[in-house]
Amino acid sequence: MRVRITFTKQNALRYIGHLDLHQLWERSMRRADLPLAYSQGFHPQPKISLAAALPLGFSSRGEVLDVRFKENLEIEKIKNQLAENLPADIKILSVEEVDEKLPALQTQVLSATYDVKLTEAVDPVDLKRRVESVMMAESLIRERRGKSYDLRPLIEMISLVTEANGIAWLKMTLAAREGATGRPEEVLLALQIEPETALVERTRLIFKE
Repeated sequence: MRVRITFTKQNALRYIGHLDLHQLWERSMRRADLPLAYSQGFHPQPKISLAAALPLGFSSRGEVLDVRFKENLEIEKIKNQLAENLPADIKILSVEEVDEKLPALQTQVLSATYDVKLTEAVDPVDLKRRVESVMMAESLIRERRGKSYDLRPLIEMISLVTEANGIAWLKMTLAAREGATGRPEEVLLALQIEPETALVERTRLIFKE
């Protein structure tokens, strides 16, 4: 049985990494007494796969994982038993059974949406100008791990939200494909904003149809 779980990751759990999150889910499923399926070989691993790594320090309202169980279970039973064994900063949004033959979850991610709240005051007019400049750029050459790459094709959308009280923040849609991932902190640097002055939350992962 293959099950897809959509969940939030908030507060203190923003500071645990991808591997730690994987282990957290494994421990929670064991505590919930759910019959995990394991891989073959000398070092069997539980068949749990997270859709896309979330950078350290980011919160999320839309993380997704697939897990395989050795036997068929009621969806409500899975949801209820997990809810009793997960930390408070993870909330399950949905649990659904999916076709065993579907491609690996990680290969189906196209892009991700983010809300970026700025912790320091910024002039909305000036920020709008910077957003327009980035979106109109033909290329934005950045460096990651000692290699140059063009950030611009990875930015699908940036929009400026200005609230009634004058506070401005950003919405972004960035590519999240294997080997072509747009990172919000790199976009912030392109906008001349220090990443340390922003709170980033992933709001949704967008998958192939």
